[in-house]
Amino acid sequence: MLEKALELLKIFEEHGYEAYLVGGFVRDFLLNRKSNDVDICTNATPMDVKEIFKDVKLPFEGYGSVHLTYKKVNFEITTYRMDLEYKNGRLPSKIMYTDSLVIDLKRRDFTINTLCMDSKQNIIDLLGSMVDLKHKVIKTVGNADLKLKEDSLRILRAIRFATELKFNISENLKKSIDNNKQLLSNLSFFRKKQELNKIFSSPNASYGISLIKCFKIDKYLGINLDRNIINTSDPLGIWVQVEPCDKYQFTNNEKQYMKAILDILKDKNISNMELYKKGNYVCYIAAQILGINAVEIYDRYDKLPIKNKSDIALKTIDIINYLNLKDKSKVKLIINDLEEKIINNEINNDELEIKKYLIDTYENNML
Repeated sequence: MLEKALELLKIFEEHGYEAYLVGGFVRDFLLNRKSNDVDICTNATPMDVKEIFKDVKLPFEGYGSVHLTYKKVNFEITTYRMDLEYKNGRLPSKIMYTDSLVIDLKRRDFTINTLCMDSKQNIIDLLGSMVDLKHKVIKTVGNADLKLKEDSLRILRAIRFATELKFNISENLKKSIDNNKQLLSNLSFFRKKQELNKIFSSPNASYGISLIKCFKIDKYLGINLDRNIINTSDPLGIWVQVEPCDKYQFTNNEKQYMKAILDILKDKNISNMELYKKGNYVCYIAAQILGINAVEIYDRYDKLPIKNKSDIALKTIDIINYLNLKDKSKVKLIINDLEEKIINNEINNDELEIKKYLIDTYENNML
Protein backbone atom coordinates (compact mmCIF):
# COMPACT_ATOMS: atom_id res chain seq x y z
CA MET A 1 0.00 0.00 0.00
CA LEU A 2 2.80 2.43 0.89
CA GLU A 3 4.55 1.72 -2.41
CA LYS A 4 1.42 2.59 -4.39
CA ALA A 5 0.84 5.71 -2.30
CA LEU A 6 4.36 6.95 -2.99
CA GLU A 7 3.85 6.28 -6.70
CA LEU A 8 0.74 8.45 -6.58
CA LEU A 9 2.64 11.30 -4.93
CA LYS A 10 5.25 11.16 -7.71
CA ILE A 11 2.52 11.42 -10.35
CA PHE A 12 1.32 14.66 -8.73
CA GLU A 13 4.88 15.98 -8.66
CA GLU A 14 5.40 15.08 -12.31
CA HIS A 15 2.41 17.28 -13.11
CA GLY A 16 3.89 20.20 -11.15
CA TYR A 17 1.92 19.86 -7.89
CA GLU A 18 2.84 19.29 -4.25
CA ALA A 19 1.38 16.17 -2.64
CA TYR A 20 1.90 14.46 0.70
CA LEU A 21 0.53 11.51 2.63
CA VAL A 22 -1.10 13.03 5.68
CA GLY A 23 -2.84 12.11 8.90
CA GLY A 24 -3.66 8.66 10.21
CA PHE A 25 -1.65 6.68 7.69
CA VAL A 26 1.57 8.54 8.50
CA ARG A 27 0.84 8.43 12.23
CA ASP A 28 0.22 4.69 12.15
CA PHE A 29 3.28 4.10 9.94
CA LEU A 30 5.45 5.72 12.61
CA LEU A 31 3.74 3.66 15.31
CA ASN A 32 4.17 0.43 13.31
CA ARG A 33 0.40 0.03 13.13
CA LYS A 34 -1.54 -1.25 10.14
CA SER A 35 -3.67 1.42 8.48
CA ASN A 36 -6.17 1.10 5.64
CA ASP A 37 -7.10 4.77 5.29
CA VAL A 38 -4.76 6.64 3.00
CA ASP A 39 -5.23 10.43 2.75
CA ILE A 40 -3.29 12.72 0.46
CA CYS A 41 -3.17 16.51 0.70
CA THR A 42 -2.13 18.57 -2.30
CA ASN A 43 -2.23 22.06 -3.76
CA ALA A 44 -4.01 20.59 -6.81
CA THR A 45 -7.72 21.48 -6.89
CA PRO A 46 -10.36 18.78 -7.45
CA MET A 47 -10.62 19.78 -11.10
CA ASP A 48 -6.82 19.62 -11.41
CA VAL A 49 -6.93 16.09 -9.98
CA LYS A 50 -9.63 15.14 -12.48
CA GLU A 51 -7.38 16.34 -15.29
CA ILE A 52 -4.63 13.99 -14.10
CA PHE A 53 -6.88 11.03 -13.24
CA LYS A 54 -9.86 10.79 -15.58
CA ASP A 55 -11.78 8.27 -13.47
CA VAL A 56 -11.67 10.28 -10.24
CA LYS A 57 -14.91 10.66 -8.30
CA LEU A 58 -15.92 14.07 -6.94
CA PRO A 59 -18.51 13.39 -4.20
CA PHE A 60 -17.03 15.96 -1.83
CA GLU A 61 -15.83 18.56 -4.30
CA GLY A 62 -17.46 21.30 -2.25
CA TYR A 63 -15.06 20.51 0.59
CA GLY A 64 -12.05 20.10 -1.66
CA SER A 65 -11.96 16.30 -1.41
CA VAL A 66 -12.12 13.63 -4.12
CA HIS A 67 -11.98 9.84 -4.09
CA LEU A 68 -9.52 7.99 -6.27
CA THR A 69 -8.85 4.28 -6.70
CA TYR A 70 -5.28 3.72 -7.84
CA LYS A 71 -4.08 0.16 -8.43
CA LYS A 72 -6.98 -1.18 -6.35
CA VAL A 73 -6.16 1.06 -3.35
CA ASN A 74 -8.65 3.75 -2.29
CA PHE A 75 -7.31 7.24 -1.63
CA GLU A 76 -8.98 10.41 -0.43
CA ILE A 77 -7.30 13.45 -1.93
CA THR A 78 -7.88 16.83 -0.32
CA THR A 79 -6.85 20.22 -1.62
CA TYR A 80 -5.01 22.51 0.84
CA ARG A 81 -7.73 24.66 2.36
CA MET A 82 -8.88 26.90 5.17
CA ASP A 83 -12.19 26.20 6.91
CA LEU A 84 -13.68 29.69 7.28
CA GLU A 85 -16.73 28.88 9.42
CA TYR A 86 -18.63 25.89 10.74
CA LYS A 87 -22.36 25.17 10.73
CA ASN A 88 -24.33 23.02 13.16
CA GLY A 89 -21.18 22.35 15.19
CA ARG A 90 -20.07 19.75 12.68
CA LEU A 91 -19.07 20.81 9.12
CA PRO A 92 -17.46 23.90 7.60
CA SER A 93 -20.00 25.98 5.68
CA LYS A 94 -17.28 27.87 3.82
CA ILE A 95 -13.81 26.90 2.70
CA MET A 96 -11.03 28.62 0.79
CA TYR A 97 -8.27 26.86 -1.12
CA THR A 98 -4.69 27.80 -0.26
CA ASP A 99 -1.23 26.99 -1.56
CA SER A 100 0.15 26.64 1.96
CA LEU A 101 0.56 23.20 3.50
CA VAL A 102 0.97 24.60 7.02
CA ILE A 103 -2.31 26.54 6.76
CA ASP A 104 -4.05 23.33 5.71
CA LEU A 105 -2.54 21.43 8.64
CA LYS A 106 -3.66 24.06 11.14
CA ARG A 107 -7.33 23.41 10.32
CA ARG A 108 -7.00 19.77 11.39
CA ASP A 109 -8.11 18.36 14.73
CA PHE A 110 -5.18 16.79 16.61
CA THR A 111 -1.45 17.30 16.26
CA ILE A 112 -0.72 13.60 15.75
CA ASN A 113 -2.92 13.76 12.63
CA THR A 114 -0.89 16.53 10.98
CA LEU A 115 2.25 14.56 10.18
CA CYS A 116 3.06 14.26 6.47
CA MET A 117 5.23 12.05 4.28
CA ASP A 118 6.66 13.04 0.91
CA SER A 119 7.35 10.82 -2.10
CA LYS A 120 10.84 9.99 -0.74
CA GLN A 121 9.38 8.86 2.62
CA ASN A 122 10.68 11.93 4.44
CA ILE A 123 8.49 12.87 7.44
CA ILE A 124 7.26 16.47 7.37
CA ASP A 125 6.46 17.84 10.82
CA LEU A 126 5.52 21.52 10.60
CA LEU A 127 3.67 21.74 13.94
CA GLY A 128 6.04 19.89 16.28
CA SER A 129 3.74 16.86 16.31
CA MET A 130 6.49 14.25 16.74
CA VAL A 131 6.88 15.39 20.34
CA ASP A 132 3.22 14.55 21.07
CA LEU A 133 3.53 11.24 19.26
CA LYS A 134 6.63 10.38 21.30
CA HIS A 135 4.92 11.34 24.55
CA LYS A 136 1.73 9.50 23.54
CA VAL A 137 -0.60 12.42 24.07
CA ILE A 138 -3.72 13.63 22.23
CA LYS A 139 -3.56 17.40 21.79
CA THR A 140 -5.58 19.73 19.58
CA VAL A 141 -4.05 21.88 16.87
CA GLY A 142 -4.43 25.34 18.36
CA ASN A 143 -7.13 26.40 20.82
CA ALA A 144 -8.93 23.32 22.19
CA ASP A 145 -12.17 25.13 23.05
CA LEU A 146 -12.40 26.53 19.54
CA LYS A 147 -11.72 23.16 17.94
CA LEU A 148 -14.46 21.42 19.94
CA LYS A 149 -16.94 24.22 19.34
CA GLU A 150 -16.25 23.99 15.60
CA ASP A 151 -16.96 20.26 15.57
CA SER A 152 -18.29 18.45 18.64
CA LEU A 153 -17.46 15.07 17.06
CA ARG A 154 -13.86 15.85 17.99
CA ILE A 155 -14.73 15.06 21.61
CA LEU A 156 -15.47 11.46 20.66
CA ARG A 157 -12.58 11.35 18.21
CA ALA A 158 -10.18 12.39 20.98
CA ILE A 159 -11.47 9.55 23.16
CA ARG A 160 -11.38 7.13 20.23
CA PHE A 161 -7.77 7.94 19.32
CA ALA A 162 -6.74 7.73 22.98
CA THR A 163 -8.45 4.33 23.15
CA GLU A 164 -7.05 2.85 19.95
CA LEU A 165 -3.52 4.15 20.50
CA LYS A 166 -3.55 3.82 24.32
CA PHE A 167 -2.54 7.50 24.55
CA ASN A 168 -3.29 10.08 27.21
CA ILE A 169 -5.43 13.16 26.60
CA SER A 170 -3.65 16.45 27.33
CA GLU A 171 -4.77 18.35 30.41
CA ASN A 172 -5.81 21.31 28.28
CA LEU A 173 -7.98 19.10 26.07
CA LYS A 174 -9.49 17.41 29.13
CA LYS A 175 -10.63 20.78 30.44
CA SER A 176 -12.09 21.70 27.07
CA ILE A 177 -13.98 18.42 26.82
CA ASP A 178 -15.44 19.07 30.26
CA ASN A 179 -16.39 22.62 29.27
CA ASN A 180 -17.98 21.64 25.95
CA LYS A 181 -19.38 18.14 26.48
CA GLN A 182 -22.99 19.39 26.30
CA LEU A 183 -22.37 20.03 22.59
CA LEU A 184 -22.63 16.27 22.09
CA SER A 185 -26.39 16.59 22.59
CA ASN A 186 -26.61 18.12 19.11
CA LEU A 187 -24.46 15.49 17.43
CA SER A 188 -26.35 12.99 15.28
CA PHE A 189 -26.76 9.49 16.66
CA PHE A 190 -25.38 8.18 13.38
CA ARG A 191 -22.04 9.89 14.12
CA LYS A 192 -22.15 8.88 17.77
CA LYS A 193 -22.63 5.26 16.79
CA GLN A 194 -19.77 5.39 14.29
CA GLU A 195 -17.28 6.59 16.89
CA LEU A 196 -18.60 4.40 19.70
CA ASN A 197 -18.39 1.35 17.43
CA LYS A 198 -14.70 2.08 16.93
CA ILE A 199 -14.18 2.54 20.67
CA PHE A 200 -16.12 -0.64 21.51
CA SER A 201 -14.24 -2.59 18.81
CA SER A 202 -10.83 -1.71 20.21
CA PRO A 203 -8.89 -4.21 22.36
CA ASN A 204 -8.58 -1.19 24.71
CA ALA A 205 -12.37 -0.65 24.86
CA SER A 206 -12.35 -0.68 28.66
CA TYR A 207 -9.98 2.30 28.63
CA GLY A 208 -12.27 4.19 26.26
CA ILE A 209 -15.30 3.44 28.41
CA SER A 210 -13.41 4.64 31.47
CA LEU A 211 -12.71 7.94 29.67
CA ILE A 212 -16.39 8.34 28.79
CA LYS A 213 -17.24 7.74 32.46
CA CYS A 214 -14.53 10.13 33.60
CA PHE A 215 -15.86 12.95 31.44
CA LYS A 216 -19.46 12.05 32.38
CA ILE A 217 -20.64 12.24 28.80
CA ASP A 218 -22.67 9.02 28.76
CA LYS A 219 -25.90 10.98 29.31
CA TYR A 220 -25.14 13.09 26.21
CA LEU A 221 -24.49 9.91 24.25
CA GLY A 222 -27.72 8.18 25.24
CA ILE A 223 -26.00 5.21 26.90
CA ASN A 224 -25.89 3.89 30.46
CA LEU A 225 -22.54 3.25 32.13
CA ASP A 226 -23.81 2.86 35.69
CA ARG A 227 -22.90 -0.83 35.71
CA ASN A 228 -19.53 -2.49 35.23
CA ILE A 229 -19.11 -2.94 31.47
CA ILE A 230 -17.32 -6.10 30.39
CA ASN A 231 -15.14 -5.90 27.30
CA THR A 232 -16.16 -8.38 24.58
CA SER A 233 -14.67 -9.49 21.28
CA ASP A 234 -17.67 -8.05 19.41
CA PRO A 235 -18.85 -4.43 19.93
CA LEU A 236 -22.47 -5.65 20.00
CA GLY A 237 -21.68 -7.32 23.31
CA ILE A 238 -20.82 -3.89 24.71
CA TRP A 239 -23.80 -2.19 23.06
CA VAL A 240 -26.10 -4.66 24.85
CA GLN A 241 -24.57 -3.73 28.20
CA VAL A 242 -24.73 0.05 27.75
CA GLU A 243 -28.48 0.04 26.98
CA PRO A 244 -28.48 2.50 24.02
CA CYS A 245 -31.48 4.79 23.69
CA ASP A 246 -34.03 4.24 20.92
CA LYS A 247 -32.52 6.98 18.75
CA TYR A 248 -29.62 4.71 17.79
CA GLN A 249 -30.26 2.90 14.51
CA PHE A 250 -29.14 -0.71 14.29
CA THR A 251 -29.46 -3.03 11.31
CA ASN A 252 -31.91 -5.92 11.51
CA ASN A 253 -28.97 -8.29 11.79
CA GLU A 254 -27.50 -6.28 14.68
CA LYS A 255 -30.89 -6.23 16.42
CA GLN A 256 -31.21 -10.01 16.13
CA TYR A 257 -27.76 -10.56 17.62
CA MET A 258 -28.40 -8.09 20.44
CA LYS A 259 -31.76 -9.67 21.31
CA ALA A 260 -30.23 -13.14 21.32
CA ILE A 261 -27.43 -11.99 23.65
CA LEU A 262 -29.95 -10.27 25.95
CA ASP A 263 -32.08 -13.43 26.14
CA ILE A 264 -29.08 -15.41 27.36
CA LEU A 265 -28.04 -12.71 29.84
CA LYS A 266 -31.51 -12.80 31.41
CA ASP A 267 -31.08 -16.53 32.12
CA LYS A 268 -27.54 -15.91 33.42
CA ASN A 269 -26.58 -19.35 32.17
CA ILE A 270 -25.99 -21.08 28.85
CA SER A 271 -27.80 -24.40 28.54
CA ASN A 272 -27.22 -26.83 25.70
CA MET A 273 -30.64 -25.88 24.35
CA GLU A 274 -29.67 -22.19 24.26
CA LEU A 275 -26.40 -23.11 22.61
CA TYR A 276 -28.38 -25.05 19.99
CA LYS A 277 -30.99 -22.33 19.45
CA LYS A 278 -28.77 -19.23 19.59
CA GLY A 279 -25.62 -20.60 18.03
CA ASN A 280 -22.04 -20.74 19.26
CA TYR A 281 -21.09 -17.16 18.34
CA VAL A 282 -23.88 -15.43 20.24
CA CYS A 283 -23.28 -17.72 23.22
CA TYR A 284 -19.56 -17.01 23.03
CA ILE A 285 -20.22 -13.25 23.37
CA ALA A 286 -22.74 -13.79 26.18
CA ALA A 287 -20.28 -16.07 28.00
CA GLN A 288 -17.67 -13.28 28.06
CA ILE A 289 -20.18 -11.00 29.78
CA LEU A 290 -21.35 -13.68 32.22
CA GLY A 291 -17.82 -14.68 33.16
CA ILE A 292 -18.28 -18.19 31.78
CA ASN A 293 -15.30 -19.89 30.16
CA ALA A 294 -15.93 -18.70 26.62
CA VAL A 295 -13.49 -21.17 25.02
CA GLU A 296 -15.58 -24.08 26.30
CA ILE A 297 -18.61 -22.74 24.42
CA TYR A 298 -17.20 -23.83 21.06
CA ASP A 299 -16.21 -27.23 22.47
CA ARG A 300 -19.71 -27.77 23.84
CA TYR A 301 -21.25 -26.69 20.56
CA ASP A 302 -19.08 -29.13 18.60
CA LYS A 303 -20.28 -31.96 20.86
CA LEU A 304 -24.00 -31.24 20.38
CA PRO A 305 -25.66 -34.31 18.80
CA ILE A 306 -27.48 -32.10 16.28
CA LYS A 307 -26.91 -28.54 15.06
CA ASN A 308 -30.30 -27.98 13.41
CA LYS A 309 -33.61 -29.73 12.64
CA SER A 310 -32.30 -31.22 9.41
CA ASP A 311 -29.78 -33.26 11.44
CA ILE A 312 -32.54 -35.28 13.15
CA ALA A 313 -32.26 -38.90 11.97
CA LEU A 314 -35.97 -39.09 11.13
CA LYS A 315 -37.20 -36.58 8.58
CA THR A 316 -40.48 -34.66 8.78
CA ILE A 317 -42.21 -36.71 6.09
CA ASP A 318 -41.07 -39.91 7.80
CA ILE A 319 -42.59 -38.76 11.09
CA ILE A 320 -45.89 -37.95 9.39
CA ASN A 321 -46.00 -41.32 7.64
CA TYR A 322 -44.77 -43.33 10.61
CA LEU A 323 -47.44 -41.94 12.93
CA ASN A 324 -50.00 -41.70 10.14
CA LEU A 325 -50.71 -38.12 11.19
CA LYS A 326 -54.05 -36.78 10.03
CA ASP A 327 -53.40 -33.33 11.56
CA LYS A 328 -50.05 -32.35 10.06
CA SER A 329 -49.91 -29.15 12.13
CA LYS A 330 -48.87 -31.33 15.09
CA VAL A 331 -45.60 -32.31 13.44
CA LYS A 332 -43.98 -29.02 14.48
CA LEU A 333 -44.61 -29.76 18.17
CA ILE A 334 -43.23 -33.26 17.73
CA ILE A 335 -40.04 -32.01 16.09
CA ASN A 336 -39.57 -29.40 18.82
CA ASP A 337 -39.93 -32.18 21.38
CA LEU A 338 -37.40 -34.34 19.55
CA GLU A 339 -34.94 -31.45 19.39
CA GLU A 340 -35.11 -30.95 23.14
CA LYS A 341 -34.86 -34.65 23.97
CA ILE A 342 -31.89 -35.17 21.65
CA ILE A 343 -30.04 -32.02 22.75
CA ASN A 344 -30.52 -32.96 26.43
CA ASN A 345 -29.32 -36.51 25.69
CA GLU A 346 -32.62 -38.03 26.81
CA ILE A 347 -32.74 -39.96 23.55
CA ASN A 348 -30.05 -40.66 20.98
CA ASN A 349 -30.24 -39.28 17.48
CA ASP A 350 -30.86 -42.74 16.10
CA GLU A 351 -33.71 -43.62 13.73
CA LEU A 352 -34.83 -46.75 15.58
CA GLU A 353 -34.64 -45.06 18.99
CA ILE A 354 -36.59 -42.05 17.73
CA LYS A 355 -39.27 -44.31 16.24
CA LYS A 356 -39.64 -46.14 19.54
CA TYR A 357 -39.95 -42.80 21.38
CA LEU A 358 -42.61 -41.62 18.91
CA ILE A 359 -44.68 -44.76 19.33
CA ASP A 360 -44.39 -44.69 23.12
CA THR A 361 -45.20 -40.99 23.36
CA TYR A 362 -47.49 -40.09 20.49
CA GLU A 363 -49.11 -43.09 18.81
CA ASN A 364 -52.18 -43.32 21.04
CA ASN A 365 -52.67 -39.52 20.97
CA MET A 366 -52.28 -39.09 17.24
CA LEU A 367 -54.08 -42.03 15.63
